[in-house]
Amino acid sequence: MTTTARRIAVISAGLSNPSSTRMLADRLAAATVRDLAEREIAAEVDVFELRDYAHDITNNLLTGFAPPALETMINAVVSADAIIAVTPIFSTSYSGLFKSFIDIVDPDALTGTPVLIGATAGTARHSLAIDYAIRPLFTYLHAEPVPTGVFAASSDWGTSADRVAPLGNRIDRGARELADAIARRPVTASVDPFDPAHYLGEGRSFGHLLGGLAGE
Repeated sequence: MTTTARRIAVISAGLSNPSSTRMLADRLAAATVRDLAEREIAAEVDVFELRDYAHDITNNLLTGFAPPALETMINAVVSADAIIAVTPIFSTSYSGLFKSFIDIVDPDALTGTPVLIGATAGTARHSLAIDYAIRPLFTYLHAEPVPTGVFAASSDWGTSADRVAPLGNRIDRGARELADAIARRPVTASVDPFDPAHYLGEGRSFGHLLGGLAGE
């Protein structure tokens, strides 16, 4: 049995409280942890609501430096064994807040990290945004999105079985694929995700890590 718990960072870009985006993120995380438990792999989950960091993200974009709370959150995300990223769809693509967060993360920091993508919108016609907008974004970052992206329209949260079951099936499939990816990753020595020393290479500054000081 694996004794080192795997860490999963959950990023929710919902703007309201409560939000369907957070609901989907929680269900994806729970299903992944459940699937890992069946494999006797322990998992810890850190959930981050981007709306709680919206002002800090803007300040980072303007100044090139992350305030302490945001820096701590970024450290936890880039050091995680896997990421679950869920965004609402606005104007046929990911939200501005979601993209702004991605823009302040070092483009090399997520290399090889498994990612389960989720998205929410009012109607199912926005479901293709996962594959034409969000998946290419993580591919560009050299992350490893799992094949199944999970989209939830407003109608998927209904009470009838014929509406709820398809979403549940997509959640289970995506979670299983993420658990597969996590299980394949080698177990590394336990590190403090809030200590920048383990991911800042020699000669790399905080400014480079957070994307604000690199010359354009």
